[in-house]
This record gives sequence, structure tokens and C-alpha cells, in this order.
Amino acid sequence: MKKYIIPIIIVLSVLSCNSKEEKNVPQHKKGFELSNTMLKSISLAKVEKKYIEDDYNFYGKISADKNSYIDVYPLVGGNVLSVNAELGDYVKKGQVLATIRSTELAEIQKDVSDAKTDLVVAQNNLRVAKEMYEGKLNTERDVLEAKSQLKKAQDQLQRASAVSTVYNVKKGNIYSVVSPISGYIVQKNINKDMQLRSDRSENIFDVANTTKVWAIMNVNESDIDKISLGMKAQVSTLSYPDKVFDGKIDKIFKIIDPQTNAMQARVVLDNANGLLIPESKATIKVTNFENEMALAIPSKSVIFDDNRSFVVAYKSRTDVKVKEIKVLKQVGNITYVAEGLLEGEQVITNNQLLIYRSLNS
Repeated sequence: MKKYIIPIIIVLSVLSCNSKEEKNVPQHKKGFELSNTMLKSISLAKVEKKYIEDDYNFYGKISADKNSYIDVYPLVGGNVLSVNAELGDYVKKGQVLATIRSTELAEIQKDVSDAKTDLVVAQNNLRVAKEMYEGKLNTERDVLEAKSQLKKAQDQLQRASAVSTVYNVKKGNIYSVVSPISGYIVQKNINKDMQLRSDRSENIFDVANTTKVWAIMNVNESDIDKISLGMKAQVSTLSYPDKVFDGKIDKIFKIIDPQTNAMQARVVLDNANGLLIPESKATIKVTNFENEMALAIPSKSVIFDDNRSFVVAYKSRTDVKVKEIKVLKQVGNITYVAEGLLEGEQVITNNQLLIYRSLNS
């Protein structure tokens, strides 16, 4: 029995040593992992291949659509009794803008009245001529002559009535200036008690429908080759610096103004909300797409450090890496990448600087 005691003791001793050695093995540090709070605070963007675009900024102004811009002229002279619209007022089509007392209306009304009287006389003459012809008291030629006079009277009344309609004659000698379209009063050259001459050549109101407006941009000679019809345009104004109004270049005026040495181009903008005010200053950014493609990421995802550019690439909460990239071009909120990323990868676009510092510490 004694011969088994030593081996058992040896075995127990070996097991005891192995157990101590396992306890002394150094534990590896756990890898970087995004916390639940940090995971919820980040946002991601996929690396995509896009056509390279170029942005150019131009300056100009907002202008009323000249196709919906009407000059209002008085058709008669006279004394201005009332002015019912002021600069900046919105008016509806047919609304009375001003009233004028005019002696010219009396002449127009007289012409209509005389034409009506002549028509009645001509109608009676024709009736009598027909009766006399039936009684063989005159000839067929007399009837034809009466019919001719009736036709002349009818034509005269039609002409006088048309003139009366154009001058908006109703009763009395008061002429009403009405708005031809719905829109805003953008110019006013009339005041109460003003005496208007009948041969006046200046308009008294300008009415502009501003549902659509134009952004007129000035293009220097050196930049003419950078714009073309159909280019996307984003317009901003001092009044609403945080708002962007989208449109396209729909016309290029191929004339250079000798005073500014610039050519003009036009962008049509929807202005149903009335925010764009004619004559206000505007900045117009136009976008041109090149024929080449490149990998693109949001500019806000790029970290610039020590004269180099980096992004934080994300695969999972435990697989987050800092990658150095070579920037091909940055255009606004898009950065085109020449090297360092693959299409389909994801980069962090929010709070990435904090993660970048944690990974580099």
C-alpha cells in the first residue's frame, strides 16, 4: 500500500501547480465598444458613388415676372377724385384703383345715345318703306336703301358701345381705373386731386402678379462658360437667409451690359407664399454635374487633423475604425473621396469627433 502514496501526492501537487498557473495568466483588455447612449446619438451615411458636381455663386436680384407685369394707363384725362390703392397693396382683378371725373366720358355717352336714336329712326324708315312698297307707293330700290341705312346705324351703335365698354362707361362722367390682373401694386404715379391730361404718356399704376418671380443673376465674362440652360439653382435672400428657393436657369440673355461687363441669366421661382419681394438682393448658387464619378460622403463626416483628413467608419458597435482619406474635392455639403474608403461602407456623421479622440487616446 505504501508504494501508491508517493504517486498520488505527486499528481495532487501537479494539479495544484497548474491551477495556480492558470490564475496568473494576464487577462486581455476588452476592445472598443460604443455605449448604448453613444450609439443612439450617432448618425450614419453610406459611401456612395456619384457624379462630381461643381457649385458657383452669383449675385443678382429678385424681379417680378414681366409676363405678369401690367402697366395701367388712364384712358381719359380729368380730375382724380379718389385713389383706392397704395404701394405694396394686394389687389384683385377688376378692383377699382382710382376714380377720375372726365368730360370725355360725356362725349362717349353722347355717341352711344346718338347711335341708338339713329338706329330707331332707321328701323322706322325701313318699316315705312316696306309698307309703301306693298302699297305700290315706292320702288324696291327705296326698300333696299332703307335696309342699307339700318345696317349703317347698327354698325355705328356697335362701334359706340365697344368704345363705351373699353372706357368702362356706366353713368355720369366718372371713369373708374380698374386692375387688369390680381397682384401687388409695385408702382404708383397718381394722387387725389391730381389733374390728368388726356394725352398723358406715363402710366399711373404698375400691377405685378408675384405668384412666380424671377431671380436675375449677373454673370461675369470669365464665368459665362460655367452656366447653361437647365442648370439647377438655389436662391437665397437677405430677408430669409435660412431659406433656400429652388429653381432652374430657363433663359440666358446673350448680351453683355457695358456698364457692368456682365451677362444676365434668369431663374424662375415659385412664390405662392409671397416671401420673395421684387427688387430684393439675392445670391444664386448654380450646380453643374461633370461626366466623372467618385465616392461621396457628407462633408460633416470629415475630420481634419494635423493637415490630414479622417473619417470614422462604422460596421457595428464593436467594429469602429478611424480611416484616413484623400479628399478629391469638397462641394458644399458633399465631399468626394479619392482614396481611403470603399463603396457601401458607412461613416459616422454626428459625434464622430468624440469617438475619434477615444480611439486615438
